[in-house]
Amino acid sequence: MAEDSADNRQIPEPPQSSLRGVAVIAAALKNLPGSPGVYRMLNRSGDALYVGKARNLKKRVAAYTQLGKLPERLVRMVTETAQLEVVTTHTEVEALLLEINLIKRLMPRYNVLLRDDKSFPYIMITGDHAAPQIAKHRGARARKGDYYGPFASAGAVHRTITALQRAFLLRSCADSVFATRTRPCLLYQIKRCSAPCVGRISLEDYAGLVAQARDFLAGRSREVQARLGVQMQAASDSLDFELAAALRDRLRALSVVQAHQDINVEGIRDADVVAAHQAGGHTGVQVFFFRGGSNFGNRGYFPSHDRNLPLPQVLAGFLAQFYANKPPPPLILVNELPAEADLLTEALSIKAERKVEILQPVRGARRNLIDNALANAREALARRMAENASQRHLLEGVQQALGLEQVPQRIEVYDNSHLQGRSPYGAMIVAGPEGFMKGAYRKFSIAGDVAPGDDYAMMREMLTRRFARVQKEDPDRERGQWPDLVLIDGGAGQLSTAQGVLDDLGIDDVALCAIAKGPDRDAGRERFFLPGREPFSLELRDPVLYYLQRLRDEAHRFAIGTHRARRSADIARSPLDEIPGIGGKRKRALLLHFGSAKGVAAAGLTDLESVAGISKAVAKKVYDHFHGQG
Repeated sequence: MAEDSADNRQIPEPPQSSLRGVAVIAAALKNLPGSPGVYRMLNRSGDALYVGKARNLKKRVAAYTQLGKLPERLVRMVTETAQLEVVTTHTEVEALLLEINLIKRLMPRYNVLLRDDKSFPYIMITGDHAAPQIAKHRGARARKGDYYGPFASAGAVHRTITALQRAFLLRSCADSVFATRTRPCLLYQIKRCSAPCVGRISLEDYAGLVAQARDFLAGRSREVQARLGVQMQAASDSLDFELAAALRDRLRALSVVQAHQDINVEGIRDADVVAAHQAGGHTGVQVFFFRGGSNFGNRGYFPSHDRNLPLPQVLAGFLAQFYANKPPPPLILVNELPAEADLLTEALSIKAERKVEILQPVRGARRNLIDNALANAREALARRMAENASQRHLLEGVQQALGLEQVPQRIEVYDNSHLQGRSPYGAMIVAGPEGFMKGAYRKFSIAGDVAPGDDYAMMREMLTRRFARVQKEDPDRERGQWPDLVLIDGGAGQLSTAQGVLDDLGIDDVALCAIAKGPDRDAGRERFFLPGREPFSLELRDPVLYYLQRLRDEAHRFAIGTHRARRSADIARSPLDEIPGIGGKRKRALLLHFGSAKGVAAAGLTDLESVAGISKAVAKKVYDHFHGQG
């Protein structure tokens, strides 16, 4: 959220840079209206420092000219402000919705920021096939069907789908696989599918299983179990023990799901339970997802914010961004009401196109849920802070071991991968005080004039591209894109290559280190190469050695994974892909008819024209492509 609390701390003589920021804001005030809207503070590079919303733009922005009444973080922000941009809206709620979208897109560093906000997985039962499929789904709901969730993790979805397959025998195969089956697959043999693909169950009976699964996921689990129990008893009474045993196994599978999900809290069907805890200037947030009266798991978050920002404002910023890319449930339970809760509730209701409530329970079963979530938030934040403290200690150890001028805040590690010179790829991973920064990872397709297998040339191209780009995008080093330490997987040769790249680009203040495995490539006997120093090793049990090994191994893992993905794509590529006008359907028709791309290439024009779906014009185009005509 954008509203800022002020304290009464006086700043007797503001620095000249602050006064320049005040002058920029004061100049913009002359043209500001007294209506609702959103304002953006920008620095000299045009990057957003802060995005805020206001009921009255003129009044709100004018507060930034009174430095003596601003918290320290806002004084720093005004100091960096070189430009102010404004968008007016009809209402304050519209301003809030726009503010949320801009914060998510621009990530201004003076706002509360929710960085780890991946989309959640759902369970999907398709609705556009005679025999619906059950599958995990993530992203836009483009396909017709029913969606159940969100689940806190992909693992929770997989476990639930496996149990539902055992309970309802629904297929999980893709429609293309379903259409080509001629006999039941392994899932039928292990009693996780009823094999509608080959008629082992009628479509009518299969539809009954799908209806039961939908009822179960919609929260009518006890009704489903009761019906299965009646059917099992009836089968037993009629001495159909095989059917009774099958129904018993299905009931057991449902019990497995309920053991993880059932909560039986009166009045709770679709709700998110959100608890936030602050300690040491940091905030940990736990979100528990309840849908259809069942617990779909929980996930922890650690939004970044100013150390002195009070919990209600942090929680307001978190909730606004958390629901920016996902539908809010009808009920959100919190351990403390967020700032401007009524305004946030109205904005979420507009987004959801139905009523949304934000409540702070004080007693009863709902309060017990909040207390449980709060305990989880407290424990997760304690673990996070302990890990961060340990990480900071390791970075201090790196500084001492490598003789750096300061503790590194951003370490970039480079490696490359290829298979006998083919499909060469480079990779960069990044680590800092909070661990691996996976959002900053980069991969480099080596496309320059590089001889197959020339690791030095690959490293030269990768580093040249990386640092030439950062020189262009962040010349003043204000965006946090410059590393304090570059770690190279290799020895003296790789170090010399990296040093040459930085020298050519005129960069002389980035520390370099190469890490090479010792004799017989034994882990633990690594040798470190630094410019102007003799190679050295660290003690076998030194935690810094383990840390640097882990950085090197993560870069190697990322490089190998990137290379394998490229190689798989190359393998899957067909010569038919190079022919204009040959799409997926025509490609499949040709391959099914001739067996391979080689068979297509060897085919005569008459043979090509005989393929179903291939016109004479297309057949001529294919023939000319492989025989050098046209």
